Amino acid sequence: MEEILLTQPINPEEILWFLSRGFDEPMYRVKNNSVFRAFKIGDDKFLVKITPGVQSVKIEWLCGERTEEKATFVKSFISEWFDLEADIAPFYELLKTDDRLYYMAEDFNGLKLIGMPDLFEALAWAIMGQQINLTFAYKLKRRLIEKYGDFIEHEGEVYYVFPSPEAIAAADPDDLREMQLSGSKVAYLKNAATAFATGKIDKAMLKALPDALSRRNLLTAQKGIGVWTANYVLMKCLRDQTAVPFGDAGLLNALLSHDVITNKTELQNMYTLFEKFKDWEAYLVFYLWRSLAPRPEINKAFSPD
Repeated sequence: MEEILLTQPINPEEILWFLSRGFDEPMYRVKNNSVFRAFKIGDDKFLVKITPGVQSVKIEWLCGERTEEKATFVKSFISEWFDLEADIAPFYELLKTDDRLYYMAEDFNGLKLIGMPDLFEALAWAIMGQQINLTFAYKLKRRLIEKYGDFIEHEGEVYYVFPSPEAIAAADPDDLREMQLSGSKVAYLKNAATAFATGKIDKAMLKALPDALSRRNLLTAQKGIGVWTANYVLMKCLRDQTAVPFGDAGLLNALLSHDVITNKTELQNMYTLFEKFKDWEAYLVFYLWRSLAPRPEINKAFSPD
């Protein structure tokens, strides 16, 4: 058993609810207050059990040889996935200045911005999810992963890892269309995969750029990646607080329900709100998305580790 000790508490109930909110997510499995996820480094595949607590996150090796390299990778991935190092106290202070959003600081206390550390996965997911509902997007994701992703078996269950860019770049377009991906999405997905496979784009390259605009421009230079897709990826993968996916249907619905805007074309009030949350814009988007769903029922109390 390994452990990531936290500098500030998190909300394990909210994290586990978010990860198991009813969609057919093929990248991990949530059961018994833990998350089971497979990883691959080189040709080595391994499975770990991740148990978030209030003051720490416990990691149990279930399948595959443990090495220090793998353990370091997994800890770094989890820290990035759950945004464990972020101090969100300043964000809560900003929430408390707005009567419409004040409740979030209490109701969602300890919920970090759950991201997507793998840049190619984040970009492929954003492309697949363009202009369709989440339920169908997850079906497409599962079909893609089950055909092109690697996997590991443990106790009669199969755990997948996301396909490599090389696998998608080499995929037959007809096979992708049979999954009900549109012709344009097939082209965009293969184009993005080729860009990764040939080294035209990667996470280190994006992070090395001097500012958010440069990173956004590198992404949107790829065919099929518009501003919304680029902002979503930068928000979820690089934690860019300025990368707000304006125009997102869920975001607009949340702003309507909080009386920030009165119709979906009323942009100025939306911009005014986000200006108040400078340096925390992405967190505001995430909490507004969270507000669209009912608060999870508590079936089992979590101990503080």
